[in-house]
Amino acid sequence: QAGRIDSNTKSCSIPLPLLPSDFLNIDFATRKIAVHLKQTKVIVQNGDKFETKTLSTFRNYEVDFTIGEEFEEHTKALDNRVVKTLVIWDGDKLVCVQKGEKENRGWRQWIEGDLLHLVKNILRPPVQE
Repeated sequence: QAGRIDSNTKSCSIPLPLLPSDFLNIDFATRKIAVHLKQTKVIVQNGDKFETKTLSTFRNYEVDFTIGEEFEEHTKALDNRVVKTLVIWDGDKLVCVQKGEKENRGWRQWIEGDLLHLVKNILRPPVQE
């Protein structure tokens, strides 16, 4: 996904796709509301410290982190998980890895020109036979 960065406010609106409910454990009603939302992503960087806000008319979510320092994150405005989160640089991309009850979660984001790109990593566990 990519969204255009507003150079005045340093914010970006990114349409986030909805995934099947078994990926995120988000109830049907919340998914129906979310499909109509326009989200704004606000990122403030001060050296290795980041303050991020995802804003919408339905829910807001804030998370602050320092590159390379693992922290406990409560995703209460999203899918209500408690995870250990680590964000690192991979070249010019920020990469987030979350460890907790659901594995293979996280995201990658980077800027190209005036576009902010976001890729969410949500992988299904292998099928047990």
